[in-house]
Amino acid sequence: MTVSRRKLLGALAALPLTQARAAAPPVTTTTMKETPRMYGLIGKMRSTPGQRDALIAILLEGTTAMPGCLAYIIAKDKQDADAIWITETWDSQDNHKASLTLPSVQAAIKQARPIIAGFGERFETEPIGGQGLPNN
Repeated sequence: MTVSRRKLLGALAALPLTQARAAAPPVTTTTMKETPRMYGLIGKMRSTPGQRDALIAILLEGTTAMPGCLAYIIAKDKQDADAIWITETWDSQDNHKASLTLPSVQAAIKQARPIIAGFGERFETEPIGGQGLPNN
């Protein structure tokens, strides 16, 4: 069995994290304070050929004022010239759902629809914290 250099380096890079996690004491619910849960989404979107920058511009313009949105990050996929990744962090799942009814978001969806070729992976997450997020 042949292992690519990329897979080998990725596994080696993750090894210290695995060892540190194994050595750390388990976290119990009694050591963590109960706080409202944030809501996260990470998803891949594909534009029609050559329209990625136009799609990005529409999304950036239509998503500037969304109550409860802690982060809305659009990133170009380095392997696919027509794909983007959108990473969202919300203070609640309810505020995410409500954002879909905002006039600016509805206008962006309407404007972007003709140049959206499709969607790829989609992951729901529960952000815990990190740089730029509220301390819990």
